[in-house]
Amino acid sequence: MRAKHGGDWYGFQAKYGRFPLDYSANVSPFPTPKNICKAISLASQNLASYPDPECRLLRRAIAEKEGVPPEWILCGNGAADLIVRFVLALKPRRALVTAPTFSDYQHALSILSCDIERYVLKEENGFLLQEDYLSVLSDDIDAAFLCEPNNPTGALTPMPFLEKVVKRCKDTETVLMVDECFNNFLDDPNAHTLKFLLENFPHLVILKAFTKMYALAGVRLGYVICSNRDLLEKMEQAGQAWSVSTLAQSAGLAALKEDDYVQKVRRVVQTQRPFLKAGLEKLGIQVFDGQANYLLLKTPAPLSAGLALHGILIRECANYPGLSNEFYRIAVRTREENERLLSAVEEVMCQWQNEL
Repeated sequence: MRAKHGGDWYGFQAKYGRFPLDYSANVSPFPTPKNICKAISLASQNLASYPDPECRLLRRAIAEKEGVPPEWILCGNGAADLIVRFVLALKPRRALVTAPTFSDYQHALSILSCDIERYVLKEENGFLLQEDYLSVLSDDIDAAFLCEPNNPTGALTPMPFLEKVVKRCKDTETVLMVDECFNNFLDDPNAHTLKFLLENFPHLVILKAFTKMYALAGVRLGYVICSNRDLLEKMEQAGQAWSVSTLAQSAGLAALKEDDYVQKVRRVVQTQRPFLKAGLEKLGIQVFDGQANYLLLKTPAPLSAGLALHGILIRECANYPGLSNEFYRIAVRTREENERLLSAVEEVMCQWQNEL
């Protein structure tokens, strides 16, 4: 079976008979922008025709937004699709992933029975990469994955060290995929991206998605940026034809115009992340410093089960390699929702402490 992800509202509804307040999926706390919904509706009038297999209009729009040539972009059916394509195109014999991190890297590698090496991110180091990571990047590592900011920790690797990693991968001929899907939620996204290295480092692949920022999880749309056209062509051939639907392409084009919406989401994250952190710490829960739109928590209290009875779904993190059943991840949402969450957490913590 695939690893468990957040956002399983259907499973929650089937078990508890109601739709949850979903803190388990790290998506925008606001509804999908109306103009994106209108674009999808208009596109639905042309469903008899096949979608553009090369996503020409969308790739040009992404290229303009990202400041890169359209030839460096490949679109896919969400980030997960592109991770699988990346692995199938490379066919690595040995790969390096961090732990904890997003589980789909390992899932994709397991399709080819690739030998997977884990670099354990330690709690006492704030779940950050350390200098010895460079030595683990040896000549026998064909592919490596990094998530910036990391999921589920929200931690950011300092940029000077990331540049060292990219250069080390060039020396070892390791193809590096850097997942920047949560980059747009950072206070200053342009200060923490490796796009400026792409031209001189064709072994670098940057992964991005529309899912999180624009509340488009149900549409499935992502893309990679890479200056290595041969690799992009292999990735394109590694997946099914017409993998990006007409509806998804139209949604992406509309999303790229939603600058005001992006700023609105970013302001909420900037104000509500510290509010949530302070509120949870006041209740005796350990909260790790994260820079994205989610927070990693640690408590021996049965937080997930208790909050479910309040109609709130959070992400259990026991299935992340390197974490235990004391770890949970929550998204950052609106002030009203966060107050409801904190009130429910307080009740769960009080009940648990009374039962000790």
